[in-house]
This record gives sequence, structure tokens and C-alpha cells, in this order.
Amino acid sequence: MNIRTFQSGDDRVQALLFNAVAFSLPGFKPATVDDVKKRTRARGFDPSCRFYAEANGEIVGYCVLEPEQSRVSYPWCRKGFESAAPLLFEAVVRTARERGLAKVFAAYRRDWDSVLGFFANAGFVKAREMVNFAAEATDLPTVASRAGLPIRRLERPDIPALAQMGKGLIRLPEESLEQYYFANPYYPVEAFLVLDGRDRTGPVAVGVGLEASTWADVRKVDPLAPCFRMGAFGTEGLSTKRVNGLFSYVVARPEDAIPAGLGLLAMASEEMTEGTVSAIAAQCPTDAQHLLQFYRRYFKEQGRFPVYERDLSAANEPAPLRQG
Repeated sequence: MNIRTFQSGDDRVQALLFNAVAFSLPGFKPATVDDVKKRTRARGFDPSCRFYAEANGEIVGYCVLEPEQSRVSYPWCRKGFESAAPLLFEAVVRTARERGLAKVFAAYRRDWDSVLGFFANAGFVKAREMVNFAAEATDLPTVASRAGLPIRRLERPDIPALAQMGKGLIRLPEESLEQYYFANPYYPVEAFLVLDGRDRTGPVAVGVGLEASTWADVRKVDPLAPCFRMGAFGTEGLSTKRVNGLFSYVVARPEDAIPAGLGLLAMASEEMTEGTVSAIAAQCPTDAQHLLQFYRRYFKEQGRFPVYERDLSAANEPAPLRQG
């Protein structure tokens, strides 16, 4: 068995291999060669982080590390060549360590038992679930006194306060947030709203409402698919799905989550529904309980998917994976 990194032409083989191995899993969506090429031809693609197993000169398995996201894939292997899985995955983990990653994660559908079982055996633990929500715009609560709320647009001096609100949730360090929010190619910074305190001492909460007619309708997407929704706090720097009408927010004090969320949602939804939005989307991790309670109260849960993480420190090293 030979383990090597990406070479030109592997795109086509990878798509065919995934489809052949995963087709029987619940909610299976076939991969296309173009899907793979978008990733392998994207800016920043690193061929040394995509591994392939060869037997007799033929590709029989692959596994991927996305170092900028700290994300790893399941080692997909053809039937009869399952022994390549631990070899591929060990190559991915070794490369992650060489890149200085302290932790890696994997996200797949909650009903893919064999895949999730592999990660559990590989030393991963379920860190959280990402819960997907939706609400018809006509069903949202109204805030009678919204006109008097001190809501304004996000400004650069707000970044430190935003970083503090999102501590433990926002994935990027504070020094990267200004570039992320003020030079994002997918949505304008004007979409971000700041709720100030009544005494004007600083931001109480920050929210966002994203509207784009070409993005997916939240009522038509698969809510169990492991897709992070673009713009939701906690998805910064990840590969994301663009969902029209996305609302998300963070708040300085958990006890203010309900009133702050209502004020920001009222403003954001009003602006979005003047365009192409008739249903509002949201996504929230289960380890942000104060935010989760807000969405549960005013939205309907569509579905969720688990996120598994593994600490790469030597002290947390699991037993080697078995071959076969």
C-alpha cells in the first residue's frame, strides 16, 4: 500500500471513489468532478494535505486535511481496501501536527453511524452540535419600541467589544476580525448591526442579517447536512453554505440575550424582508446555551449535525487505529 499526496488528475478519481463508497449512506449527495476541482484549484489549496492510497498503481482511498480550518475528513476507501484507512488518517494527523495545529475537528451527518464511529475510535469527542433553525418572516415577534432602540452599523472601534462578546464562539483571533468583517467578499459590513446600551457606554450586542436572492432558500436545504451557514457567528474561516435570510448575533451578557436578540432581529428582518427574504435562517452551537434559548423560543429547529474534535497533544494521544 502506497500513501502519496495530491497529483494532477486525482480530482476525477476522488469524486468517483466517494460516490462508490458513500452512496448507501442516509442523505447521500453525489460529488461531481467540478465539486472537487473547485477545492483543488481554489486559492490557497495545499496539495501536501490531501492524501491518496494506491494499490497496484490504482487509487483505493483518500483523506483530506484542511489546515486553515483545522478540519479533517473521513478516510474514504473502496470495499476490500479498508486497511488503507488508518494509514491515510495517520498521515493526516501527522501533517496536522507538523503544521502546528493543536486541535482538529470533523463534521458529518448525525445518522452516518459508521463514519462517526470511526472518529470516536480515533480519539475524537463530540464537542457540540450545530443546530439549524428557520422561521417564517410573518411569524417573527415584533418590537413595538424598536424605533427608540440605539441600533447602528458596525464600526472598526467596535472590534474589541465584538471579540469579547464572541469569546469561545468566534473562531478567529481579534487581530483578524477587522479584515474579516470589513473586507469580506461575500457580504457588506453594513449588514452588521450594533445595539448600544441605553447609557451609550458601549455595545451590548452585535447582529447580522444577510440577504441575497441567489443564495439558498432555508426551507429547501438539508438541515442534517454538515454545512456551516455563512455569516453565523462561530463559522468564521470555515467552508460555508450561503443561505438567504441568515440572522445571527452575539451579546455581551447572557442575561441580555432575549431583549438584545429581539431588537436586532426586528431591525435585521425588516431590512431583509424588503428584499427577497420570506423566511429567516439561523444556526447556533449547543455550547452557546444563552443564544440557543433565544432561537428555540422564536424559531423552529430544522435539524442538527455533530462536531467532533481531537486534541493533538501527546497527553491525549489515543491508541493506534487498527488496520482492516
